This record gives sequence, structure tokens and C-alpha cells, in this order.
Amino acid sequence: MTLPRYAYLGPSGTFTEAALRAMVDVDEVEMVPAIDVLSALASVRAGDVDFAVVAIENTVEGGVTATLDTLATGAPLVILGEVVLPVSFELVARPGTTVGSIGAVAAHSHGLAQCRRWLAEHVPGAVQVAATSNAAAAGELAEGVAGFDAALAPPGLGARLGLEVLAAGVADNPHSATRFVKVGRPTAVPHATGADKTTLVVHLPDDRAGALLAMLEQFAARGVNLSRIESRPRSDRPGEYSFSVDALGHIDEPRVAEALVGLKRTNPVVVFLGSYPAASGYPTPVTPGTSEEEFAEARTWVQGLRSGRH
Repeated sequence: MTLPRYAYLGPSGTFTEAALRAMVDVDEVEMVPAIDVLSALASVRAGDVDFAVVAIENTVEGGVTATLDTLATGAPLVILGEVVLPVSFELVARPGTTVGSIGAVAAHSHGLAQCRRWLAEHVPGAVQVAATSNAAAAGELAEGVAGFDAALAPPGLGARLGLEVLAAGVADNPHSATRFVKVGRPTAVPHATGADKTTLVVHLPDDRAGALLAMLEQFAARGVNLSRIESRPRSDRPGEYSFSVDALGHIDEPRVAEALVGLKRTNPVVVFLGSYPAASGYPTPVTPGTSEEEFAEARTWVQGLRSGRH
């Protein structure tokens, strides 16, 4: 029996691999490392793998633009689940290296961003080198082919590679976390759990005062709360923006479905990126008057009016 194939940002040892391991039983899947987010998602679109696990948001830099933009365009993909992991780093180097001798330190760009203040304080003047992943930077360092002296690595990876840990718990924010999502090709939407998110991309109809408010009112009028909204520049219309949105709720719930109907009626492009269980597990808050039962009662009342029952 063929195992489902999962692409993730490699090589082995990345935070993305840890997220994948938190989502699935690794004995029941085939893990396929990818060089970057674009490659991982492209392999899903091409059918080379069944799913990809990618970072979509972190508590320091916000949305991961490579993920948001790649999901928003091209052949349809959907989010099927999410997990949130705490993130901190170890500063690792080849044995014999001292903190004072570090002239350059490497990590993924988001890793560098999450440690910029720590690096400025502890290795001032060191050049920061962006790598394809934190694990890749540590791997190059261990192999002796790196053009840098140290790397920011996930905890435990440096020791496994024979590197020396110069500092642990490296992070500007001790509560830093990254949200990862499982992505696949469109299929029947999983049933609502009562603690769900729906992710969308919306292009506004025109660039005018109040256009964003009109879009947001589609959610507000139906009691749908947004946990995230980010603007992204439109490649086809410079100076204009689309919006990436996480709404609390599921497309099976009437309030969310009706919000989607309203968005589709009033905006030229609405990309549905899935309804899936929220990592928090917290029940979706329901505003009075917007429960499934209250929508059903209202529809029954309108049908009665049409048939002459008042």
C-alpha cells in the first residue's frame, strides 16, 4: 500500500519537520524534504506529493508572504489543518569557535527576524546570512562548506551534527511561536468541529474610500469574527491590494456560508482556501442571532411569508 507523501521545508531537523511530526504518525507517511515553500506547494499542485506542511504565520514577522502569495494564485490548493509550535533557537558553531570570533551568522530569513535584537546585543557587527532553512545553515556549518561562522538552529540539531552550542533559548520574544498548515488539493471539506477557521483571499472591487469597510461588513453583519487580516500587493494591479483573511467558523455554518455569498456578490475575486479545525481547539464564539438554529428559524419564517403564513 502506497503511503501518503508529505513535502516539507528541509533538510531534516527544521521546525517544519517538527510541525509535520506533530500532525501525523510519521510511520504512516513518506516525508519528502523540499528546498523552499514554493517548491513544497508546487509539488502538491503537480501531484508529486499528496500534501505539504508549510509555515504560514509567526508571532514576530506576521504572515509568511511566500506561503500566502503562493496559495493565493495558481491551481487551487486548500488548507486542511494547522498546528502552532513554540520557536526558539540555539546559536551553534564548529568546535573551538567563540562568540567573540563570530563574523557572520546564518539562518532562514524568518529565524534572523525573530532573533534580530538578540543578535545585535550578543554578536554585534556580525553579518547576517539568509539560508534556505535553519537546518540547512547548520548542515553547511557541520560539513565545513559554509561561508559563515555560526548558525541559528532548532534545539538539539547542532548536537546531532557535532556542532557546539554557544547559546540556547535564543529569541527576541520568549513566547515566539509559528503556525504551520497542512495543504492539499481541493476535496470535500471536512465536517465542522465547532472550533474551526476559514481562510480566504479577497480582491476588492475598486480602490475607493469605504471598499475595505464594505468587505468587512459581510462578516460583521453575520457575526463572523476575523482572527487575521493582512493586505498583500496585487501583482496584476500595482498600488492595489488583496486581503488574506482567517475567519472563525466553518463553511458548513450558515453565518459563514452567507458571508461567503455576500463576498462573492460584491468582490471580483474570492479564493476559498479551506475550512479546517483551529489549532487552539477553542469553540467558535457565536454572536446572539447568528446560530445555525436562528438562521433556520429565520428562513422558515420567510418561507412562511411567501406561502401566506404571517
